[in-house]
Amino acid sequence: MLDSRLKDRYMDQLFKAVLSLEGIEECYKFFEDLCTINELKSLVQRLEVAKMLHDGYTYNQIEKETGASTATISRVKRHLYYGTGGYNTVLERLKEDNS
Repeated sequence: MLDSRLKDRYMDQLFKAVLSLEGIEECYKFFEDLCTINELKSLVQRLEVAKMLHDGYTYNQIEKETGASTATISRVKRHLYYGTGGYNTVLERLKEDNS
């Protein structure tokens, strides 16, 4: 179930904009305009933490590889295992693309 605090027409607009992108080059252009480099690096780091947790890496291994704090790793882990399933959906699709 979607968090009612998140769902509104502006969030829908953002997600529709993302879904309209065609290819990685358009994604780079849009996200570079939309986010700061640090914001993008944080998103990238969280996704990599989720991937590593999903693959069975330890906190120490994840911290060393990604530079993520244990607080970030814990937060990602909570959402990975008890969240809405978004991480798992994306990780499974990425795994399929790499097959």
